[in-house]
Amino acid sequence: MYTAGTESFLRQAREIQDDELKKFISRIHSFLQNQDLGSETIDCLQRLLLIVSATKYRRKLDSKFVELLQTVLYLPKSSEQVQTLCAAILRETSPYSDLSLSWDKIQDTRLLSLVFPIMLAQGSKMEDIEAVGQHVVKILEGRLPEGPNARHLLPLLSKVISLAPASLNEDQINLLSKRMVDWLRYASVQQGVPQTSGGFFNPRARQPGPIAEVDGTVATDFFTVLSVGQYYTEDQWLNMQTFSILRKWLLCYGSDGANSPNSDDKSEVDGSIVSMVSVTSSSSRLLPPKERLREKAFEYCQRLIEQCNRRALKKADAELQKACLVEAITIMDIICRQDSSYVYRSLSCLKNLHSRISGDLSYARVLLPIAQFFLNHSETAAVDSEAVYKHLFTKVPAQLFHSPMLAYEFIQFCRHNLPLFAESVSIFHQNTPNIFKFLAWNSPALVAEYMDILPALLGPDTALEIFHLLLDLPCLAAALDVQLRSPQTPLSERTPLDPSSKPTTCQEALRHPEYRGLFQYLLRAELGPGEPGRLAPARQLLGSVATSPRVVQCAESVPVLLQLFFGVVAKFADGSLASKLVLAMLERSDQLYEVPGFKTEVYRVMSSQLPVLCKLHPSLVVELSKPLLEFSGTVTNIQNKEDIFTHVVWAIGEYASVLHDKRCTAEQINKFFEVLEAMLFEITQLRPSATVPKYSPRIIAVLMTALAKLASRSQDLIPRVSLFLSKLRTFVQSPAVVATYNADDAEAILTRATELMNLLKMPSVAQFVLTPSAEVSSPRFHRDTHTSLPLAMKTTSRLLEGGEGRGAGSVPG
Repeated sequence: MYTAGTESFLRQAREIQDDELKKFISRIHSFLQNQDLGSETIDCLQRLLLIVSATKYRRKLDSKFVELLQTVLYLPKSSEQVQTLCAAILRETSPYSDLSLSWDKIQDTRLLSLVFPIMLAQGSKMEDIEAVGQHVVKILEGRLPEGPNARHLLPLLSKVISLAPASLNEDQINLLSKRMVDWLRYASVQQGVPQTSGGFFNPRARQPGPIAEVDGTVATDFFTVLSVGQYYTEDQWLNMQTFSILRKWLLCYGSDGANSPNSDDKSEVDGSIVSMVSVTSSSSRLLPPKERLREKAFEYCQRLIEQCNRRALKKADAELQKACLVEAITIMDIICRQDSSYVYRSLSCLKNLHSRISGDLSYARVLLPIAQFFLNHSETAAVDSEAVYKHLFTKVPAQLFHSPMLAYEFIQFCRHNLPLFAESVSIFHQNTPNIFKFLAWNSPALVAEYMDILPALLGPDTALEIFHLLLDLPCLAAALDVQLRSPQTPLSERTPLDPSSKPTTCQEALRHPEYRGLFQYLLRAELGPGEPGRLAPARQLLGSVATSPRVVQCAESVPVLLQLFFGVVAKFADGSLASKLVLAMLERSDQLYEVPGFKTEVYRVMSSQLPVLCKLHPSLVVELSKPLLEFSGTVTNIQNKEDIFTHVVWAIGEYASVLHDKRCTAEQINKFFEVLEAMLFEITQLRPSATVPKYSPRIIAVLMTALAKLASRSQDLIPRVSLFLSKLRTFVQSPAVVATYNADDAEAILTRATELMNLLKMPSVAQFVLTPSAEVSSPRFHRDTHTSLPLAMKTTSRLLEGGEGRGAGSVPG
């Protein structure tokens, strides 16, 4: 988050009007035209850069001003700060059709490094990018320029190989690999000297001292990025830059020829023998350039890990140690993938490192590349790495769920390794509740990542618990918030709570003996048996947190994930799992966290997926007849859960048939009929009160249709349905109902009732239309846009109405 001052500057930059901006640019124009490049000009350029970069809308500058910026950029007398600002402004406002950069005429490498990003923003052709790369390589192949100009070459090369890795030929790759070996391994171990403006010789100037380690001791080994000095020489700068691009270089150019014909044999050799042969300097110099670079890069990474064992004197150096560990382990992993003989030399080092840092949460980010290394190479080395994975998935999410950077890196690690987790790492699935803590705390930033991860977590054994986890995600976010804000006092110093008293705050509830078990289950790390229904007291206690922005944002991500959940589960769910999910939907519809708008969205998803599960497994309507009858027989469900209620009634009418389940007897159909009949009577009866409760015409139509379907399968019920439907005309035309429903709604109810009555006058036709056999309802009929239940009902109704006018004999069969 930005500070208040920064927010104010950004707001001013975004809200500046075009007229005011033109006046401001005119002022800068006069400064630059007069070559007044002092502090006032620098301040103005800084403000202009903020203005053009603070908004997503690109601000176009006048062509004459752009030309002037380019002139000042190339001006020899321009200071480095002025050139940097001019280049940044041109980059932010590009592309320009009339901007010609002429990079090939630039001799100064620092200026070239400023112009190249403008070229990219201009949309330069790949040929130009490759030409810049060739220009840089040509300089690197020869004698490097004196002074700090050499520092700008490797960053330029890094950008080129990111965009055009094929621009370098094999000879250039080998030559640069040799140079990188020299920069990595043979940089000076003496500190640099400061640049002075004095004479040729200053006897009082201190001679450069040796490079130190992060703990202050004098370095006794070669220079690395963790070596400390007051000033650095040019080859030391090249050493640090080489390390920064080493990962990219090895990924682009390190694998060619890495797998020699005997590489598999080498991997079987004892690790100590390989190590002794590899570190011999004479044999190392005989290696091809790429292999020698791998060797020296590996030694460099080992040296960094050794340096990270030292206690840094400065906090900045301690943070640098952690960043270097991440990079060094990643590079070692790449090297081992390219040449498996390095695996044995890495294992003991990384095992010791893991043992040292696993207890320190500040090193949590380092655990990810270590786990990645063991995922890639533990099978090759035949080592058990279960402890590494268990610590990562058990401890890190539970204690560092609130770290946004770690959350993103952890989830990216999971996404990258989903195929490996599916094959061999059971801990990944077992710790699903822990993994969901990152999502609960960091929604909606991680929703896209979890859309990739969720399908890999789902299976017949985990689907039901993950369904409950998704529904409880906002509640989990609230519990994590309470846990994070609770004082972390030792047990010996805590004030004991009276078990008989009710907790007054969420923090007290977290420690209260009666509710501690509920919170422990909600905050659990692993999948396990439990009853989500017993979390109702915890949801009530966390009610004060339900409207917090974090919880609301978390709740907004649940419907999207639920939709994905059902889409994946539908592919493998058997009848048993489908029944459990439908039952869970009915039960959890009363057990959701009271977040604004949350229930409505969850009900919408549940109602849309209920027909899908019933279509896949129609017999579950009979299997779950008791809970379905209880749900459909409760009037409040119509008021509070209209979508779910509608689809439950539809499922009963559609699948309560002997065609779908032989256990669906006439007695079972009668039970369904009586409950639905009572519900329709309840919502359509005329009361003496002045007002009539308004239920949607959709509910009434679905109930009427379901009753007609059931009656068509047990024809003794047809007279009851017909009598009931005939009374709906009185209901619709009563003054109270006319005042409640508009004309279109009343007409829709009456039309459906009339169509169903006409259809039930011909039981055989009613059964054909309302309960078609499998042959009749084959897929080709559903693909015909002119074939549908309403069309069949209307057609039958018209035939019957025509028959009554002309005589019964005119009605077909």
